[in-house]
Amino acid sequence: MDDARRTTPTWARYALLVLGTAAMLFAVGGRWDIPVAAWISPVLLLRFTRTGRAWSAALWILLANIAAAIFWVYESAMGFNVVIIAGAVGLSALQTLPFLLDRLLVGRLRPWMSVLTFPAAVAGSEFLITLLSPFGTAYGSLTVTQYGDLPLLQVTSLTGSYGVGFLIAWSASVIARFWERPSWRSARSGVVYVAVLTAVVLGGGARLAFSPAAGKTVRIAGVSPGREVTEALRAALGRVPGGRRDVAAAPPSALRPAMTAVEDDLLATTRREADAGAKIVVWPEEGVKTLEADEPAAITRARQEARRSGVYLEIGLGVYSTTAPAYGRDETVFIGPDGRVLWTYQKAHPIPGSETFTPGDGRVPVVDTPYGRIANVICYDADFPALMRVRADIMLVPAHDWREYGRAHTEKAALRAIEGGYALVRQDSEGLSAVFDDQGRVLAATDYFTTDRQTMVAYVPTRGVTTVYDLVGDAFAWLCLLAVAALTVLGLVRPAKRR
Repeated sequence: MDDARRTTPTWARYALLVLGTAAMLFAVGGRWDIPVAAWISPVLLLRFTRTGRAWSAALWILLANIAAAIFWVYESAMGFNVVIIAGAVGLSALQTLPFLLDRLLVGRLRPWMSVLTFPAAVAGSEFLITLLSPFGTAYGSLTVTQYGDLPLLQVTSLTGSYGVGFLIAWSASVIARFWERPSWRSARSGVVYVAVLTAVVLGGGARLAFSPAAGKTVRIAGVSPGREVTEALRAALGRVPGGRRDVAAAPPSALRPAMTAVEDDLLATTRREADAGAKIVVWPEEGVKTLEADEPAAITRARQEARRSGVYLEIGLGVYSTTAPAYGRDETVFIGPDGRVLWTYQKAHPIPGSETFTPGDGRVPVVDTPYGRIANVICYDADFPALMRVRADIMLVPAHDWREYGRAHTEKAALRAIEGGYALVRQDSEGLSAVFDDQGRVLAATDYFTTDRQTMVAYVPTRGVTTVYDLVGDAFAWLCLLAVAALTVLGLVRPAKRR
């Protein structure tokens, strides 16, 4: 038994576990996040694992991660189902691995190597979550907890979102080492860390302060249907028992009036915003809900309005179909000022356990316009960094959330703007709509639940920037995984030492 385990009372160990878990609940990417909790939690939990037996400590960390995942589902009002529960357990197991690796290797590696094992494993596990799971960065990313700290978040333009997770975990590793052995040798790793963190924050601040002025801008309006017609359509759909198939098979006369009223509202608002000077108008995800037989007519009306108003018009369509297994489509149609359809895009990442749509091909459409290169994804797609790595100037993200999750979900999308070097317009029909520039600054925002007029207007830069992350992709994350593999092999061939 090592010194740390001998000198730490049992009650103190479990106090670390309880406090670390409690802090983790407020660092999960939800509406109740407290940014500093993301820095505190891994310190306490890392200390807990280092003062206990490896496998029993890992089991407790797994349970702590599961508790945090369930708390996130609860605070976000996701609703519990088999897919959500299985996903929570699977993600929690992956998030537990960095703690287990640290516990197994810390006594077998040189001090500087052991300090870097945990942060590399955390960044690597975050990357694997986006790579292998259907949840992307919706859950499991420490970076999203730091929304608003723009100087720190600029590092994502180099490393992707995994760089901030690395820095947070590195802090925990440095503190845990000094806690275990307070000495000048231990403090030296802290000095290196502080120097790196300072360079990151100062560099991010300089990027914000000295970046070129925005230059040419374009007026973009995001419009959602009014509350009255939205509630009327919800009531009409609620009178049809069952799911999308039943809606598609219901008598059209029971649904068309309410669906048409929403469409009319969006077209009228589009005309008003075009008359006010908007050159691009964005509707939210499934802004128009339509029966499959009525979809061509809905698109034709939108084309006519785009031509009449002389705007680029992005419409979101929720199509109800009787064709199995999807029973519908979640798509966007982008229309030019001449009325031509420039693309039709199908959602690439339907929400697991919630949406039955057949995924699109994952090719993000991009078109050259007088207002720069414009691209488009739909809502949950923006939780997948690899999909969002697109050479564009403006990224349109029509979305549809709900009260408990809308703000948190929109804030996560801001990271993609910094990583990709483009402005991002997220029009959310029942959440927080916002526009971010290529450094994550908010240009405009509208909360569906705090305003009577469901319109957002912003003057958006028409030229983005090329970021390092855009050029090298997930090189940093792959290097972290490579480092974890190398450190694991090295740790296995070296004898364990007393700590």
